[in-house]
Amino acid sequence: MTQKKSVCDEKTFRLIFDDHSEVIRNFIYYKCGNMQQAEDITQDAFVKLWKNCKKVVFEKAKSFVMKVAQNAFFNEVAHQKVVLNYNQRTASLPSYANSPEFLMEEKEFMARLQQSIASLPVKEREVFLLSRKDKKTYREIAEIIGITQKAVERRMHLALLKLREKIGTAI
Repeated sequence: MTQKKSVCDEKTFRLIFDDHSEVIRNFIYYKCGNMQQAEDITQDAFVKLWKNCKKVVFEKAKSFVMKVAQNAFFNEVAHQKVVLNYNQRTASLPSYANSPEFLMEEKEFMARLQQSIASLPVKEREVFLLSRKDKKTYREIAEIIGITQKAVERRMHLALLKLREKIGTAI
């Protein structure tokens, strides 16, 4: 006889949090462009899970937290326009790439890329970032967003077309 995991058990709750909090936070971040807001919404969603732990079965905990976080985001931004402020990360460059021209071109390219990503429609931007930044498969993205895999493929195709048009290179 196997015993079902209880979300109310602290070790089980910690496991759920460790496995899913980053994905949920990033998903909300891609929608709002504000890391602090994304972290707050994610934390609130897990607090709600803890408060409702007796009502949520272990197998449905991830979907519960995702839905709570998504609803919280929609409630917060119903009257706002979403703007993505993508933080540029400094990448370590190979030794041959220390020329001022290369560094300037790279900086300009990164600025164009970030601006192009930020200008994508929300649906295409979130699919693009989940795929390229979080390395999620189309199937995983479809599950996270709650759409079909075909819809994910279509959004990714449109995002890539628009990005190629704007920055003129292969992504």
